[in-house]
Amino acid sequence: MVASVKRTVRVKTSQHILPDVPPVENFPVRQWSIEVVLLDENNNEIPATIFEKVVYHLHPTFANPNRTVTEQPFRIEEQGWGGFPMDISVFFLEKAGERKLPHDLNFLKDSYETDHVIQVPLNKPLLLAELEKSGSVEDTSNGSGKRKKSLTGVTEPKAKKAKSATTSSVKGNVDLEKLALGLTKLSEDDLVGVVQMISDNNTPEMNVTNNAEEGEFIVDLYSLPDGLLKSLSDYVKKHIV
Repeated sequence: MVASVKRTVRVKTSQHILPDVPPVENFPVRQWSIEVVLLDENNNEIPATIFEKVVYHLHPTFANPNRTVTEQPFRIEEQGWGGFPMDISVFFLEKAGERKLPHDLNFLKDSYETDHVIQVPLNKPLLLAELEKSGSVEDTSNGSGKRKKSLTGVTEPKAKKAKSATTSSVKGNVDLEKLALGLTKLSEDDLVGVVQMISDNNTPEMNVTNNAEEGEFIVDLYSLPDGLLKSLSDYVKKHIV
């Protein structure tokens, strides 16, 4: 397995109402922007120079919804009247891989921040040099020296189905039964990518079990947020021929 180290990516969102622009369906039109930065070991914001580009996957109603930004701080600026969930794809230097960060664009505050912990590979010299600017580059991929975990169990919504014969296995437009079946068809290397995506975006609300001693990684798909389920579904479709 490729050695890697943890880093925290901060997604910064700002928005304000445009008073001179007519409302749409009685909703005020707003100017909003998103930036991507990195946190160093002292939680200071620094440029995210470990990335060569960031792609924002906007709502399909936007013209050219997949926006690629290559200059720091990977800022995107748009106008709109409604919030929506999106994925933000960050691409490492030297084609060292991609991470998807689920993001909720909302207008509850004038500005807010969301932090995502990701694993960054250590096998590329230029990427490694940029990583050193933000902290230690000691391999953290195996925890405390234990072997790498793999996805060994996917919990389907059996308990919920037992309560009602009409309970759907669809969540966030993703068929969980098909997703669970697709996960079983992935290669070991591709499963590592699944484990990484779930680990990078893990929250207290998610039912995820890491059994490092046994090398097990068990997840309840129903507990995952819609954005992450969509990312997993897209990943499975891409890696199953």
